[in-house]
Amino acid sequence: MQLETPLWKRLAIWAVVVVGLILAAPNLFYSRVETHNDAATAIAKAAKLGVAATPEQQAALDQWPSWAPSSLVNLGLDLRGGAHLLAEVKLDDVYKQRMDAFWPEARDALKDVRDATGPVKRKPAPDGVLRITITNADGMAAALAKIQSLTSNVVSLTGAGQKDMNVVADGSDIVVTLSDAEKAATDNRTMQQSLEIIRRRVDAAGTREPSIQRQGADRILIEVPGIGSAEELKNIIGTTAKLTFNTVVSTTSDKTANPGLGNLLLPSADRPGEFIVVEEAPVVTGDDLVDAQPSFDQNGRPAVSFRFNTTGARKFGEYTGAHVGQPFAIVLDKQVISAPTIQTAITGGSGIITGNFTVEASTNLAVLLRAGALPATMSFLEERTVGPELGQDSIDAGKVAAVVGMVLVGAFMLASYGLFGLIADVVLVLSMGMIFGILSMIGGTLTLPGIAGLVLTIGTAVDANVLVYERIREELRHAKTPARAIELGYERAMSAIVDANVTTLITAIVLYFFGAGPVRGFAVALAIGIITSVFTALYVTRLIIQVWFNWRKPKTLIV
Repeated sequence: MQLETPLWKRLAIWAVVVVGLILAAPNLFYSRVETHNDAATAIAKAAKLGVAATPEQQAALDQWPSWAPSSLVNLGLDLRGGAHLLAEVKLDDVYKQRMDAFWPEARDALKDVRDATGPVKRKPAPDGVLRITITNADGMAAALAKIQSLTSNVVSLTGAGQKDMNVVADGSDIVVTLSDAEKAATDNRTMQQSLEIIRRRVDAAGTREPSIQRQGADRILIEVPGIGSAEELKNIIGTTAKLTFNTVVSTTSDKTANPGLGNLLLPSADRPGEFIVVEEAPVVTGDDLVDAQPSFDQNGRPAVSFRFNTTGARKFGEYTGAHVGQPFAIVLDKQVISAPTIQTAITGGSGIITGNFTVEASTNLAVLLRAGALPATMSFLEERTVGPELGQDSIDAGKVAAVVGMVLVGAFMLASYGLFGLIADVVLVLSMGMIFGILSMIGGTLTLPGIAGLVLTIGTAVDANVLVYERIREELRHAKTPARAIELGYERAMSAIVDANVTTLITAIVLYFFGAGPVRGFAVALAIGIITSVFTALYVTRLIIQVWFNWRKPKTLIV
């Protein structure tokens, strides 16, 4: 009697194994493939700018065949080395910005009821609170109605039907604050925007596989493998890069001068010792930028050229046309980097930022402006640098653990099951190769806990084989023929194997969705290991045993 499996199934099983091993193969030449991938990325970016590849880039590209798979298992922070930051987003900054931006709108709206309210002015108030004083208290009802007409519904599912601002009277003052529902919606938008901008900045810096995750209500965990230090990472993401174009009120050398309500006293970057008073409400902001590139001014000095969107170009053109001959300030993160005089209306929607830049500084500023401004400042609660030598030590330790685990498990299987144990050992090696193939295919990141998951997989990978072999032994004791014993062993052990591994897989899924960082790395490695080990034990091992059995046709079976 022979053991038979349909040809299509045999071909499909071996195709899965071969594809998995081919995808894993680039990891055997990690440095060469990584250099090739970096060169391919750099050449692609240069091609978009119309720049040809350099000989060095082409040589790096040629280190790996272009037709071969080039996806690698990404190494996490603890294996490659890099920087770890835990940042806190100052959400109160956004509340203040909303109130500062709302004041000009409210002031203009109150002009319609000036006869009833008399003159109005903004009074000092805590951040996030707008306090407006009206001269004639009899006009309070009209003023409240006018301000309330400027409010709108909260844009969120939880705040549906609620207004975004609370408008109340306090004596002769109108007090405006964000509603609780709007604060919650604003917090969520701010955190999502911060996450996206940080991710764009880190990606633009050319780093590999960063981990950027929200933690709690106002914190972001940032881990970037391969970067030099936590300080370098802070320089990439820590700058708010908030660009505005503001009206210049006056200049002074007195850093303690009172700029007046609604104005700001800012230092000048290109004129040390000089301070410029600007209107707090900007004419145009960096939110209207669509592009920023490093360039040079007419004197050959490093600068940054920029381009507005349609809205920004219109506002910029109208303002410059109405203020020819007057200075205006280009403000970056509360510092005036340039205060040129408007020579003519700038209607094309593009311009250039000059200052005391180096080439590196102009390049970094362009990257920050393209990525967008962080909506709020951040403080760093925790920072840590992991050196590459520590990462290499972790890799070496992981290799030793994996090899020792495989040797011990292999020796046990060989001693317990003889030839069938040897087959299980061979398939275990194939299973480990397929794990790396799947990780490479999905762009997975391997961490030190992930290595622990792989080592655990080595121990559990043979469990399915043990269940099958023990079931085959039991069938042989019931006087079954060798062929029938093998068939029944696999058929009757399958339910127990699936049940045991499904529960472990569910645990891995729960760890992934509710864990963070290292826990997720462990969960991913464990889940993939479970899937490959079950597949290889139930199908690959069975095919190899079938080939051996049909070739040798043994009368008795020793398992």
